[in-house]
This record gives sequence, C-alpha cells and structure tokens, in this order.
Amino acid sequence: MEPRASNGSAMERLALFLRRLPGVGPKTAARLAHALYRMSEADARGIAHAIVDMREKTRLCPACGQITEDVPCRICGDPARDSAVLCVVEEPANAQAVERTRAFRGRYHVLHGALSPLDGIGPDQLAIEPLLARLKTGEIKEVILATNPNVKGEATALYLFRLIQPLGLRVSRIATGVPLGGDLEYADEATLARSLRGRRPLDEQTG
Repeated sequence: MEPRASNGSAMERLALFLRRLPGVGPKTAARLAHALYRMSEADARGIAHAIVDMREKTRLCPACGQITEDVPCRICGDPARDSAVLCVVEEPANAQAVERTRAFRGRYHVLHGALSPLDGIGPDQLAIEPLLARLKTGEIKEVILATNPNVKGEATALYLFRLIQPLGLRVSRIATGVPLGGDLEYADEATLARSLRGRRPLDEQTG
C-alpha cells in the first residue's frame, strides 16, 4: 500500500515520501530525513532545487528510451557510434553501467522493465514494439540482449529472442561473467566488459 504523506509532522511527511524510493524502508527513510535536517540550509535547498530541475529538464529519448536533457540523447546523436549494433537493457541505469565499461560503441534500447506476469508486467508494459520498429528499418545487424541475469531478465531475453530471430538478425546474449541473479547496474566495469566481449549467439545458448 502506497504511504500517504498528507498528515503528520513535516519530518514524518518527508520520511513517507522518501519511502517511495526503491529499497528505502521506514528506518532508512527516517535516517535520511534526519540527515537532511542536519544539513545546512543551503545544501538542503540545493537538493530540493536539483530534484525540481531534474524533473523539469529531463525526458526520455524518443529513439532509445534513455533519460536525457537532449533530444535525441548524446549517444543516439553521436555519428561515431556503430548504428548496426543495438544493446537492449532493462533500465537507463543499465545502459549507463555498460557505458562505464568503454567496451561497447553501439547504441541502446531501454525496455523500462522486465517481463513479470506476477507483477502485472507483460509485453505491452515494456518498450518492445518500439524495439521491433527499430529492428525493421534494416540498419541494425546485431542485437545484444543485456537484460539482467536473473529469472525476469532471462525470461525477457528468451521472449525477445523468439520475436527477433525471424527477422534474420544476429542475436547474442551477454556472457555469464555477470553472476546469475545479479543486476548490471551493480556489476563492476571489468566483469561487465568481459561479459560483453564474451557474448554468444542466443540460438547456441537455447539449443
């Protein structure tokens, strides 16, 4: 149930809003609220202004779905990137993790989630139709499925493979240098780079 922030003290209302952040429970929210209270007024106002500024200035890139201030985003607008190779990730943070490896010079497509029927997330809730539209332009020759190596990510990769395979494109999956059950966002750069370099055609992995 979504916490309500309409009642209570100012500190309690702040903690309730902080609880809406992923991974933040009641105790962590209370600690963060008290930490913000102990900040200087300048720092606290700076955080508040940065949040408002971010909300007003950022949007999703209409081409790849990354969070950006520019349209198209810096990567989609870079003519030096390899437009024939597309790396499909679950979230914008995953694309940023891949970028930090400096091992990938293609472009991205962000799904904004992974298949999870129990959570009510099916193909229609993900950016799959825009992905297929991009693939049908003929510009892309290889698709790297870099969804997270957990149950949801593997199911999503397999679903996408079955959709993409009839298009005649090379479909590869990041290697298992990233631990099973992990999240790309938290993988170190060297491990993620090895996973990208060691990718294999997905039909070899599903056969």
